[in-house]
Amino acid sequence: MNSKTGTLYIVATPIGNLEDITYRAVETLKRVGLVLAEDTRHASILFKRFDIKTPLLPYHEHNERKQLSKVLRRLSDGQEIAMISDAGTPLISDPGYPLVSEARNSGLNVVPIPGPSAVIAALSAGGLPTDRFCFEGFIPAKRGPRREFLARCARCTSTAVMYESCHRIQQSLSQVLDTIGPDRNIVVARELTKKFEEFYSGNAEQVLEQVMAKKENQKGEFVIMISGVRTSDPDDLQARKMLEVLMEEMPLKSAARLVAKLVEGNRNQIYQLGLQMQAEQS
Repeated sequence: MNSKTGTLYIVATPIGNLEDITYRAVETLKRVGLVLAEDTRHASILFKRFDIKTPLLPYHEHNERKQLSKVLRRLSDGQEIAMISDAGTPLISDPGYPLVSEARNSGLNVVPIPGPSAVIAALSAGGLPTDRFCFEGFIPAKRGPRREFLARCARCTSTAVMYESCHRIQQSLSQVLDTIGPDRNIVVARELTKKFEEFYSGNAEQVLEQVMAKKENQKGEFVIMISGVRTSDPDDLQARKMLEVLMEEMPLKSAARLVAKLVEGNRNQIYQLGLQMQAEQS
């Protein structure tokens, strides 16, 4: 750590239940000279609860370019500054990337203070595979981009995770059903860590029915998780068709490596499928 400069602390704060904040986060927010907050009114609730009296400076998507040079100058002068978002871990679908990137490129100290994150909380209790996942952030508001976004998520071979607001949860779940059909498992987490936290699970049609069953089920903040497409299955028809063509032009090992890249599958499983196909042909 460079002792000649200040330090920028990236501090995770609760996504709902204020008791989820860590001791280290509170200590850091009290010690630094300034806290950058996405919404100072929202931050004031947290500060009042834990008797944090550090000055707050608004830092959000509408002013971050304007504030960037000022904050970097303060850090270069040796100040300690913390950054928080409205909830959860800063930069995860929240402002802050330009500052952290510039601070790193300038050789300044950037220190994470880990803690709550909606995507990790949802995955940990959702019941879908967690060994691999792809986080896609917020679903686009407009129908066309949303369709392209969900089509991309539908091709993901690991669990796809995304955020959605109460205003568009019905439209997005309906489009998820149109995109992936009724054969994939999905889980929707609502109001994580809050009083009315709920999980809805099943196929897309079943989850949509659960969310639409009561008006209360459509309120709050949502995390949508979609199980990965099984392109790594050795019996996958797409991989088999590709191998049939490529094995006529190149060795099996090379063909399996190329098919694995194209379908985002497991190379060893696809290689075994190739061996099985060779045995069938002989």
